Amino acid sequence: MNQKKRNEWRLGWLLCAPAVTALLVVTAYPILYAVWLSFFRYDLRFPDQRAFIGLDNYVSILTSEVWWHALGNTLMLTIGSVAIELLLGFLLALIMHHTLFWRRAVRAATLIPYAMITVVAALAWKFAFDPTTGFINALLGLDQAWLTERWSAVLVIILTEIWKTTPFMALLLLAGLTLVPYDLIQAARVDGANAWQRFIKIIVPIMKPVILVAVLFRTLDAFRIFDTVFIQTRGAQDTETVSMLGYNTLIVSLNLGLGSAVSVLIFIGVLLISFLFVKGFGTPLTKRGNTDT
Repeated sequence: MNQKKRNEWRLGWLLCAPAVTALLVVTAYPILYAVWLSFFRYDLRFPDQRAFIGLDNYVSILTSEVWWHALGNTLMLTIGSVAIELLLGFLLALIMHHTLFWRRAVRAATLIPYAMITVVAALAWKFAFDPTTGFINALLGLDQAWLTERWSAVLVIILTEIWKTTPFMALLLLAGLTLVPYDLIQAARVDGANAWQRFIKIIVPIMKPVILVAVLFRTLDAFRIFDTVFIQTRGAQDTETVSMLGYNTLIVSLNLGLGSAVSVLIFIGVLLISFLFVKGFGTPLTKRGNTDT
């Protein structure tokens, strides 16, 4: 590495240092404290029985069917919502990118759902699917209590997440579309490539890093889903997620040791998802030749 490259790396680290320092100060203590609590039997209902028990909390969680069922629900909601959001987000991004008239108005209207607070969006969809006050049953000609059965409740939760966060996905993909050279698209059109071929062979490969970032951000967010489930079902009808399990253990049951262990496992899950995405789907950096003189 030449001197110019070393100076660039040093400047980059200096620019990042304030943000990294603030992030460590804000997040390091809560994470380390949660890890420390997870090694104790610590129930606020019985404070005198506090004792160091090592990894027993983790063993209790990982051998419990409740944890694995909540994890399965979380993965189902995550995969179902993110996959559809990617498809719809790409469609919205293409529409916004190629809109000739009222471009700003179209983009602003598309982003309205994402601007809403998650609790408000969850309540709106809950009322919409209510069998007495909602309009969905009247619109479809049904008499369905959507949030009282498992699969219909899961469907409502996924639809809420899709409606709320698809604009976020579309916004990131729209930024990626601006990186696609227009001349390259025109050259492919002249060579006889149809719209689908141009999309698969040119747009998607160029946008691969942007797609990775968009899907990664949404997957991490969806894996920690809490607000929508809490508002619409509170984990009933077999819809409990890992975040709901952590809430019920830590806040409702006041079991700080076991609840902290659940939180640590969720944190490990987030790290594992990030690692798998970057290693499995990441685009390796192209090594540039040393052209410096």
